[in-house]
Amino acid sequence: METKIVKIDVPEGCNIILGQAHFIKTVEDLYESIAETVPTAKFGVGFCESSGPSLVRRTGNDEELVEIASKTALEIGAGHSFIIYLKNAYPINVLNKIKSVSEVCNIYCATANPVEVVIAETEQGRGILGVIDGSKSKGIESDEDIKQRRALLRKIGYKL
Repeated sequence: METKIVKIDVPEGCNIILGQAHFIKTVEDLYESIAETVPTAKFGVGFCESSGPSLVRRTGNDEELVEIASKTALEIGAGHSFIIYLKNAYPINVLNKIKSVSEVCNIYCATANPVEVVIAETEQGRGILGVIDGSKSKGIESDEDIKQRRALLRKIGYKL
């Protein structure tokens, strides 16, 4: 077995959701779950099929994000994994709906940070061991940091 790291740089203004599912219809169900939850969201989905032709299945409503998601999914290449690139919405807006898609087994991360995907590769194929999401913690927040966090949540409309 070999381990590999696939680096994902998240474009400015985007978030990603990386997960695992189990069936080819996942790609269409993910599309529907995002479109009906946040109709103004722009997104692209790449889904790694793990049997038959083993293609990256793709969909979305923004061609640039579909292209990025497709290429990233191919680079990850781990069976039944999917990646969503999302604009004009945050993962918090769609995550519960995505988790409720019957084919979705696991969510590895939902972030705007750079991500490293830790991959195991055997003769049979590839699997995701885990992710490194952003940077290492540098300390514990101060009272001023708490004020800034609370102000940010109110500025972006998540708290009163």
